[in-house]
Amino acid sequence: MSKTAIVIGATGLVGSEVLNLLLEDDRYQKVKVFHRRSTGISHPKLEEHIIDFAQINEWKHLITGDELYSALGTTIKKAGSQEAQYTIDFTYQYETAKAASENGVKKYSLVSSAGANHQSRMFYSRLKGELDDAVKELPFEVTTILRPSILDGDRNENRPGEKFGLLMVRFFTKIPRLRKYRPILAQKVAEGMINSLHKCPPGYHVFELEEIFYL
Repeated sequence: MSKTAIVIGATGLVGSEVLNLLLEDDRYQKVKVFHRRSTGISHPKLEEHIIDFAQINEWKHLITGDELYSALGTTIKKAGSQEAQYTIDFTYQYETAKAASENGVKKYSLVSSAGANHQSRMFYSRLKGELDDAVKELPFEVTTILRPSILDGDRNENRPGEKFGLLMVRFFTKIPRLRKYRPILAQKVAEGMINSLHKCPPGYHVFELEEIFYL
């Protein structure tokens, strides 16, 4: 039976890879995208909704389908403040997931981050951990959380600091005991998200670092 997938964050590094894979996957007849700007993609399976995440009551009735893939996120530099980043990374993603569960969507996959922990002293890790904990309580039949190391891939924007970080991580993760922290291609994370919803039994599943390479 052909399915309908929903994607938020479809213009980001991981989200764009998820979208491309879903559009080429014969198991899906429709892919719904909710975003603040167009993906620029034309495809017979694509149903694109340009929305304001802050006004979810205006469009949450459209979040219907079989699976939700959540890859929305930003940096604190781009957001401008911790409060703004929290709104995008936590509030928008959680409210979309909540609406999807209320609309009968059965499966949900979320890109989190290595080190996500609601008790962390680091803002970003704490933010990600709080979201992981929050979506765990939503009544999806299957929920999968992927916590990758630093992401590798071609971004639409220039991030010199991130490129330097990738070089450093690649160097240090040549040490065997640090290998699990090696960078991972965004496409591999996207494949893992989709595969996890096809492979995992009902329940809540978290995949850390090295585990994502084998999904």
